[in-house]
Amino acid sequence: MENHVSRQTYELIRKRGGELGLPTELLMKQKPWFLGLMLTSVGFLKLGFDPTHGIDQYFLSKAAGKKSILELESLEYQFNLLSNFSDRDQELFLLMALRDLDAFGKDMDRFLQAWISGDTRAIERMMTQSMTEDNRLSSIYEALVYDRNRKMASRVEDFLKARETYFVIVGAGHLIGEKGIVEILRKKGYLVEQM
Repeated sequence: MENHVSRQTYELIRKRGGELGLPTELLMKQKPWFLGLMLTSVGFLKLGFDPTHGIDQYFLSKAAGKKSILELESLEYQFNLLSNFSDRDQELFLLMALRDLDAFGKDMDRFLQAWISGDTRAIERMMTQSMTEDNRLSSIYEALVYDRNRKMASRVEDFLKARETYFVIVGAGHLIGEKGIVEILRKKGYLVEQM
């Protein structure tokens, strides 16, 4: 880790890992992209979020053994995307993950209220806050969100052409904004409604 990130980021990881109760030795053996995922996961657990109660897990358990389940993108694809980032981009991803976790922790009630009420503009503002505050993160956000949105929208379009019924689940961040899946499909002429 120490050879892949700046001294400032290294010290930040030591501090934040300690706050989350994670041993420094464990943290320093991880690649920056994996550490970003790990710290985010632990942070969300500390905020009271249980991944076994996520909406994707809920529907996967309902469909298990009853419905065919297709992936818009595999976990392997996501890991490869992150692991192929340069050292600089992995460090930026790690910093973005920490900033987003801090912002979400402070604004959790606002974020949940925006999600419940369907306020996509508020969700978008909160999700892009790190990128707005630090323009170095725009290329990371482009790869992690916008590029994936285009690919997922293409897959959804394939589903729409198949004359079958599909139920698609993606994270809220992929649905919002001008570069979100919803707008991509609208621009292609599909009628998309927010319920």
